[in-house]
Amino acid sequence: MEAVTSTHTESSQTLLVRLLALYRYRELMWMLAWRDIRVRYKHSLLGAAWAVMPPIAMMLIFTFVFSQVIQVDKQKLTGDAALPYSLFAFSGLVPWMFFANGLTNAIGSLVANRPLVTKIYFPREVFPLSAIIGAFVDFLVASVVSIALAVLLHFLPNGWHFHLNWTVVFLPVVVTVQVMFMVGLALLLSMANLFYRDVGFLFRSIIQLWMFVTCVVYQLEATAGWKRVVIQLNPMTPIIRAYRDCLVFGRSPFDIAFMNTVAVSAMVLLVGWWWFRRREFDFAENI
Repeated sequence: MEAVTSTHTESSQTLLVRLLALYRYRELMWMLAWRDIRVRYKHSLLGAAWAVMPPIAMMLIFTFVFSQVIQVDKQKLTGDAALPYSLFAFSGLVPWMFFANGLTNAIGSLVANRPLVTKIYFPREVFPLSAIIGAFVDFLVASVVSIALAVLLHFLPNGWHFHLNWTVVFLPVVVTVQVMFMVGLALLLSMANLFYRDVGFLFRSIIQLWMFVTCVVYQLEATAGWKRVVIQLNPMTPIIRAYRDCLVFGRSPFDIAFMNTVAVSAMVLLVGWWWFRRREFDFAENI
């Protein structure tokens, strides 16, 4: 019993020491994130507008396909016949692009910063975390545009009106759960990519398919059978639904599926951090 208590105490102390170390190197983390943002938009004519161009382009494509080409019933797609599909799609694409871009950048962060990894010691978590911070800035810019879109659609004669519901106070909780899930995956995948470069190539292929088994451009009720089961098991589905519940539908996001995602996100974060810390001293030899 004493041995178990001692081990638990040592783990808690190690975690605290690690968090304090990350806090001490917070300026480096912000500097790396700002560097990535500047490099990403340097010499571009539109600058930070590229943070919103991809979700806007995808929103327009899906709106055209579902309304003009396939002509799917909007009630079936969104769950609300009055809700403009463009807003429904955009509200799912913005957090999804944050997820996809953040992880894509984080996976290659250790390899891209090879000189720092091999020559200077500091918590290596700084690299995937800075990549996620950079993607989070784009997410904030795109979120402002989503609010502007909702206000614009409010004044159009389409029979739908935007109401700022009290459930918006739950948004920080939803964002926190998504960031937990992303950080855990980022630690695991960036480390795996350091040892096996195939991970980065494989992830870029999987992430494109992952979106279509997540309720990004359609609601869960639009699916049935085994497809519905697969989509429900996807941790990103409750997260995307939670964003819409808070912002668009005015519902509480805390259903059973979301609470399961909270548990999965916490587990992924803890496992990712534990494994990353255990293999950190092998990074220099394998990079």
